[in-house]
Amino acid sequence: MILSNLEIQKALDEGRLILDPEPQPRTPEHGSTYCPYNGHSLDLRLYNQVKRPIGGPFNYDLMESGSLPNLIAAHSEDYTLTERQPYQLKTGEFILGRTLEWVELPTKQTPYLAARIEGKSSRARCGVLVHFTAPTVHPGWRGSLTLEMINLGPTTFILRPEMPIPQLIVEQVHGDVLLTPGQFNNQSTPEGL
Repeated sequence: MILSNLEIQKALDEGRLILDPEPQPRTPEHGSTYCPYNGHSLDLRLYNQVKRPIGGPFNYDLMESGSLPNLIAAHSEDYTLTERQPYQLKTGEFILGRTLEWVELPTKQTPYLAARIEGKSSRARCGVLVHFTAPTVHPGWRGSLTLEMINLGPTTFILRPEMPIPQLIVEQVHGDVLLTPGQFNNQSTPEGL
């Protein structure tokens, strides 16, 4: 069952979903039509740092032992976004970002929650894929959410800090959950460290 915007707010109030900082406002403010709480999703924002993976004499081989986050970190360039210096995501370029919000799906009380992180239609209409694989956020998750972004559009797309970029769809989980460790749980960087 997918939670409505009011049920998402209730889950936040009950501590079954934790977002820090919580996107605001909960309802459109006077004179504004924007509210991050859509009918059954919640807009999350872009943190002010992105990583641009660079090529080199290495391969991504997920069957070899070693840390994928460390490999990505060693072969990426860091960029800090500001209002005066946003990131210009060029056509064909791939970067990693993360959400400003720290997301937690505690398993202290039922019903448990899971979530999916998805791109937004307005970004997709510009040719920008914000999150295009592995959208699942499991019960027990703690951490920021990584955004795999690529510009397939015909022109540069401007990324600004704190711009609403992905959306979170929250779902209720039926039954008990056997928690298993995830390699990216507690991550605070785009590459998963």
